Amino acid sequence: MAASLLTPEFIALISQGVTTIVCSRDQANRPSVMRAVGSTITPEGRTITVYLTRRSSRQLVQDIAATGSAAVVFSVPFTHRTVQVKTERARIREASPDDEPLLARYLQAMEQEVLRVGYPPSLTRAMLSHRIEDVVAVSFEPLQAFDQTPGPRAGAALGEEGAA
Repeated sequence: MAASLLTPEFIALISQGVTTIVCSRDQANRPSVMRAVGSTITPEGRTITVYLTRRSSRQLVQDIAATGSAAVVFSVPFTHRTVQVKTERARIREASPDDEPLLARYLQAMEQEVLRVGYPPSLTRAMLSHRIEDVVAVSFEPLQAFDQTPGPRAGAALGEEGAA
């Protein structure tokens, strides 16, 4: 089994529940983008799952289903520490009540992160509100990863010799 492209630092960043923005494209390369309502990563960093609502992510979900393409940015609001991962093999499934504890932990983590930059938990709860029957889970193995933290290493590929 191949090693993860992500460093332990970035696996921990994604695990802690930070801002998650999901992008894709249609067959004509027109972009689609939306904030996820949750995310998780396996301990070894090989599989990532992001959660989207169909109501607010209709085009994005359609594009991922048609192309398998997704780029996801995870960022810590307080520090701007950021990582981007990409895939061409995303899989979509319906979320279930079994996913609700994970989404609740993500919400709690995001409330703390967003509070650190001065916004109350009520704003985060409104931003990430969802009904589980409207949520889809998008899972994938990252094929590319980049340190996107603002600064001299922004855009540096991860998983290559000498990468951050």
